[in-house]
Amino acid sequence: MRILHTSDWHLGRSFHRVSLLEAQAAFLDHLVATVREREVDVVLVAGDVYDRAVPPLSAVELFDRALHRLAGAGVPTVMISGNHDSARRLGVGAGLIGRAGIHLRTDPAHCAEPVLLADGRGEVAFYGLPYLEPALVRDEFRAPKAGHEAVLGAAMERVRADLAARPAGTRSVVLAHAFVTGGEPSESERDITVGGVASVPAGVFDGVDYVALGHLHGAQTLTDRVRYSGSPLAYSFSETTHRKTMWLVELGADGAIAAERIDCPVPRALARIRGRLDDLLADPELARHEESWVEATLTDPARPHEPMARLAERFPHALSLVFDPERGDDDPLASYARRLAGRTDQQIAEDFVAHVRGGGGPDEEERSVLRAALDAVRVDATVREVTP
Repeated sequence: MRILHTSDWHLGRSFHRVSLLEAQAAFLDHLVATVREREVDVVLVAGDVYDRAVPPLSAVELFDRALHRLAGAGVPTVMISGNHDSARRLGVGAGLIGRAGIHLRTDPAHCAEPVLLADGRGEVAFYGLPYLEPALVRDEFRAPKAGHEAVLGAAMERVRADLAARPAGTRSVVLAHAFVTGGEPSESERDITVGGVASVPAGVFDGVDYVALGHLHGAQTLTDRVRYSGSPLAYSFSETTHRKTMWLVELGADGAIAAERIDCPVPRALARIRGRLDDLLADPELARHEESWVEATLTDPARPHEPMARLAERFPHALSLVFDPERGDDDPLASYARRLAGRTDQQIAEDFVAHVRGGGGPDEEERSVLRAALDAVRVDATVREVTP
């Protein structure tokens, strides 16, 4: 069976206030063309179809057109909701849409009810595990604690139990939206940390033939059977070095996996440049970036006059300006920035407690209180976003 694995479309998202709707439409054109040209048997979308719970009408219309084209091509599609989607909104009409071969899996309670598709070698069971927000699904899965590993582990136990009851030789594919240990994040994924832990071990998914992951925006192979497709477009300058692709996966009769990366259209190259403004404007080596979307980090000791306007004279598609002035090691502003770089909210909060006390940081009980407070704020924000 030939499977096209995609994820993280983020329809409706912009890039530093530049609309990506045309680029997203071009990607979907490419996806449909690939389905036809490569004789794909099933398309997988591993979450984050939309960029937010209430997407703009233009994004909904683009999604609708894509579904019509996939259904018209007679190619089944299986998709799950991600942490950016409203599972309830995305799942409206799922039963009716399923009759057209578009299978939406957005309800955690039905994660062990597979979409069954057959080729000449027998059936393949596709299990859709939508994004599982631990605090919201813990009771459904009777998980011992509200953590990603606990709820995903419980969901996979249900999957393995259902698979074990099926005829011998039934092949299996799981779609999941999660941060799996070993994956490399970028700056454009929303934080899903719970209790200080964001990732789950790949071993959670043991027992199935292929795991189609979504959430991380770079295409990655964690094992031969566990892969991220990544997002089809770059959504932050941290993705400058990404090669945006889809996975074309051949699932053999014995469950063997062969995978090929299919490149996605690139609307415009990305570039990160750094230095003093006058140097950036004069450096001949930067000519290759003059038509790119540019993020410039200026290191001038004093902020230059009208830096973006001057930068745009050479780089008309400059979108982001960052100031990181050259400072001595004894400069208090420099040392403060270094202390904050790469630190989590939890670590910054603990540092604040230590600063206020003038020495000792929080003990383990106090750390637990801080973690619980940060988790409660994040979950409350998630609930507010998806509640009508």
